[in-house]
Amino acid sequence: MMNQKGNVIAAGAVIGICAMAAGLWYSGRPRSPEPVPAGMSCDMGISAAKAGRGATPATPQTVSTPSGPQATSISAVQIATPPPGAAPDGMVWIPGGEFWMGADEFPDAQPWHRVIVNGFWMDKTEVTNEQFEQFVKATAYVTMAERTPRAEDYPGAPPENLVAGSVVFSPPDYPVKLNNHFQWWNYVRGADWRHPEGPQSSINNRGNYPVVHIAYEDALAYAKWAEKRLPTEAEFEFAQRGGLDRKPYAWGDEFMPGGRHMANTFQGHFPDKNTMEDGHAAAAPVASFPPNNYGLYDMAGNVWEWTSDWYRHDYYRTLAAEGRLVRNPQGPADSFDPSEPGVKKKVHKGGSFLCTDQYCARYIAGGRGKGEPDTGTNHVGFRLVRDGH
Repeated sequence: MMNQKGNVIAAGAVIGICAMAAGLWYSGRPRSPEPVPAGMSCDMGISAAKAGRGATPATPQTVSTPSGPQATSISAVQIATPPPGAAPDGMVWIPGGEFWMGADEFPDAQPWHRVIVNGFWMDKTEVTNEQFEQFVKATAYVTMAERTPRAEDYPGAPPENLVAGSVVFSPPDYPVKLNNHFQWWNYVRGADWRHPEGPQSSINNRGNYPVVHIAYEDALAYAKWAEKRLPTEAEFEFAQRGGLDRKPYAWGDEFMPGGRHMANTFQGHFPDKNTMEDGHAAAAPVASFPPNNYGLYDMAGNVWEWTSDWYRHDYYRTLAAEGRLVRNPQGPADSFDPSEPGVKKKVHKGGSFLCTDQYCARYIAGGRGKGEPDTGTNHVGFRLVRDGH
């Protein structure tokens, strides 16, 4: 995997903190974001952390997309459907229907457009360490962050640099310019889902925390074992909104209604001082904050979540230009990110504990993240869905 400087790092490192300065807050929600400085992207800080291989990677592998309901164009509005039976363990029914998809705050989430999704079951929470550990014990699966990179995948890389690990948020203890985002990410040898902050850390007493350092391939493997699949971007956003029409947050209009924290986000001065006013410096145990109207927890903040859609910055504009109502959109056929042309990425949704109004605000309903499929960090996890039939 290659960053903007032509350097490569081990597989098992990822993308994903929110992109763009989101501007000042007023009346409980952010202004529209300022234009992105030249060359800035939401994942360049992680690319910088992965630098140092001194080699050119082999052609990235193609990652398959799990099957789900097929996209179709329609002219009639679908009415929300009741659950088709008893809820699977740990899941809730999402009734489906037509909704407005998008966000005013981010250029890649514009324009607003109407979408219909079928009803589906969705995990109430992000997949936890305890759940992932059960999967690993049953299958002996090894995540990408735990695998030693192969020399043939990184021609010319010094052997001592081919080590397993992942990218960890490692903020400085002093203020830095927010366009120097490489300063708060470090590639840490031995960081993986069992060791979220590095080899000296563990998940002891963290069984109910979201599993992190999960690459897209890892999420697909777990989904196959669990007989579920990843949500599409449209399914995630429909579920995230909980039936609220064009609201900025999964819970309504105000970021902190009645002064109450509704999601695990970053408080203080980003990235050097997290005041932890919400009680958490990093990921929080799942369901630490109130659920949305569908009974789903952590649909905003905590950790980014993988979806099955490829990322294109102009996908919403393409859909809107077609002038048709689409049921179950599956995302674009290919991926393009202007900040890293040629690097394929999947869509992340929901934001993370690093999202802040000072740098980004992608916990806003409709916000979009993006990540290279073969990478994961300590703020990327996932949850799954199951078709209703």
